[in-house]
Parts: sequence; C-alpha cells; structure tokens
Amino acid sequence: MLNDKVGIVFGIANKRSIAWAIAQTLDRAGARLAVTFQNERLAENVRELATQLKNPLLLLCDVGQDAQIDAVFESVKKEFGGLDFFIHSVAYAPTEDLKGAFQETSRAGFGVAHDVSAYSLVALAKRAAPLMEGRGGSIVTMTYIGSERVMPGYNVMGVAKASLEAGVRYLAHELGPKNIRVNAISAGPIRTLAASGVGGISKMIQYVSQYAPLRRGTDPSEVADTALFLCSHLARGITGEVIHVDSGYHVLGITGLGSEESSA
Repeated sequence: MLNDKVGIVFGIANKRSIAWAIAQTLDRAGARLAVTFQNERLAENVRELATQLKNPLLLLCDVGQDAQIDAVFESVKKEFGGLDFFIHSVAYAPTEDLKGAFQETSRAGFGVAHDVSAYSLVALAKRAAPLMEGRGGSIVTMTYIGSERVMPGYNVMGVAKASLEAGVRYLAHELGPKNIRVNAISAGPIRTLAASGVGGISKMIQYVSQYAPLRRGTDPSEVADTALFLCSHLARGITGEVIHVDSGYHVLGITGLGSEESSA
C-alpha cells in the first residue's frame, strides 16, 4: 500500500510504544521511514528496534527544540527529496500535574503539556508541508477520549489533547488546498511508557475490556492498521477527522448495566 512512499515516525521510546507498532506496519507496507529519538537516553532503544526496519533513517528530535526539528526536515529533504506522511505520537505532562485536582495544575505544567503535546504538531506540519506539496501528503497524530470527556487522572493532558484535536481541524483547513490531509486517531488505553504516568491506567484498561461494545481492550496493531489506512491512497478523501480505535468504548453513555438491561 505504501510502496515508494517515504515518511517520518515521531515518538518511539521502546517496543511498547504505539509509534513503534505504527512504524512496523508502515515498513511492512513498503514505506521507507525516518524514525526519531528524543534524546541519547532513548537512542539505544530506538537504534536496536530500527534494525528490524528496512534501511531506516535515524534522527535526533526533541520536538520542544526548533533547531532539532529543522535539522530533521533538512536531513529528510536531503535523503528522501520529499515527504509523503508523518506520524505524530508525542505527548508529555509533568507527573505532578497528572495527580490530584486539575485546578491545582501549575502554570508551567500547563504550558509544557500544551507545547509538547499540541504545539509540536503545528511545528512539524509547518516544516513538512513544503516537502509534501504535489505528493498528496498525510499527517496523522494520536489523541485520546480524555479530550472529550473527563477521565480521572488524565487532567491537563486531556485539555492538551483537546487543543491537539482543534489543531488537527485548523491544519486540515489550511493544508487541504495543497492536497495534504491531517487526521487524528483516538486510541483506547494502552499500557505504554507515556501512559505509565497516568494514575489508574491498569483499571482503565480493565474497564474498557469489560464494557466496550467489542468487550476487549485496544491492541497497538489495530491503531497501526488505522494509521496505515490514513497514510494510504484509500483515505484520500478523509481529513480533519478524529477516528476512534477503542473497541467502540466512545459510543457509551452509561456502563455497568446488568445483562437483563443490556439485552433489553
């Protein structure tokens, strides 16, 4: 589906990362990838994983540093000549701002969460757009239902994800005339390094498995397949969307009804 296509995957930390599941799927579909690592602490993990990909380009990129973002896209331009897609699977909020009451969120923590989790998509899209013109580019980011509804323990990250989703719509509007599509995937809770900072993640996964219409949790491969679809020609008419990949959990209003009520 992606033969002769080139793209970047931002956000791989280890083998449990959603970004890594996506990278594997895009690689199998025929794409050549650039993959980034945030810092030298994570570099060894990413380098080891990248040996499983076909001729990847490994690049340092802390999305909070404009100079590093510029360097990534300069390297991609030099190596690939252009760009067909990129995956934005990056989010962060200080642990102390994911605990306790949302009203206790610090000003600094609020700013960091929005800078890394939401503004970074804008910063990457700005650099990617010139490389995507004339190629029908696709931009895909990762979000979560905590942007739409209150999820205890998600706090400031939920607000940052709401900002991210608004950014998807504005970017879709501005980049659409250049035939560049921008979409988000709202995945169900998955046990990743980033999710470990959210209190009660295990209970969230168990709850979704118990009550979601499909009666199971979300597998990273399901998210990866959706990303593949959005990066491919098959999704050429889709932009500005948030696609839920959560076993249907997002459709629920009331959960926990007994079997008699559920089957009525």
